[in-house]
Amino acid sequence: MRTVREIYSAYRIMPSLGLHQLRVAAVAKTICDNFPEPLDKREILVACLLHDMGNIIKFDLNYFPEHLKPEGLEYWQKVKDEYVEKYGRSEHHATQTIAREAGISERAFLYLCAVGYQNLEHALRDASFEKKICAYADMRVNPYGVCSIEERISEGRNRYAGRKDKEMSPERLQTLDDALRELERQIFGKMKIKPEDISEEGSKNIIAELEDFKI
Repeated sequence: MRTVREIYSAYRIMPSLGLHQLRVAAVAKTICDNFPEPLDKREILVACLLHDMGNIIKFDLNYFPEHLKPEGLEYWQKVKDEYVEKYGRSEHHATQTIAREAGISERAFLYLCAVGYQNLEHALRDASFEKKICAYADMRVNPYGVCSIEERISEGRNRYAGRKDKEMSPERLQTLDDALRELERQIFGKMKIKPEDISEEGSKNIIAELEDFKI
C-alpha cells in the first residue's frame, strides 16, 4: 500500500490537481462522518482521491499559468505528452487505467466512474449513496477551493459559454444543474448538517490528514 502523497508523486500529478482531488475527498469525508446510515466510507475516499488522475490529458496548460509553478510550462507539457503516449487521448480512460494500476477495489472503481458533471443524472437515479456522495463531492470544488453548488454551477456556465456542441446546450446544462440541486437535497435530507457547513476552511485539516491515507 502507498500513501496518497506517494501515488501523486509517482504519477507526477500537478499540485493543483492533487489538491483538487484532496478537496473532493475532504468534502466526501465530512458527509460520511455525518451520514446517519452505513456507508462504504473507505472506498468512497479511495474513489475521490483518484477520480481525476488522468486529467492532465485534457488540460489547456496556458489557462491557469499559476498552476504551473515552480516547474513551468515545458515540464508539464512533457508530462502531458507522456500521459497521452501511454494512456491515449481520453482522460477518463487514463484515470480508470491508473486506478486499476493502483489496485483499487471493484466497489471503489464503480464509485470513481460515477464522478463527473455528465454523470449527475445517473447518480441522482442510482440507489447507491456512495455514488451520490462521490458525484456530489466533486461538484463542491472549483479551481479555487471548496464552494457551494451555486458557485460551481456559475463557474461551469462560464466554462461552457460559447460552446456550440449539442452535448452542452443550454437545455442540457439546465438539466444537469437541476440534477445537482436535487442530489444535494437527497444527501442532506438525511443529515443534521447543512451544505453550508462544508467549507474550504473546514476542509484544511482533513486534507492534511488525507495525504497520508493509504491505498
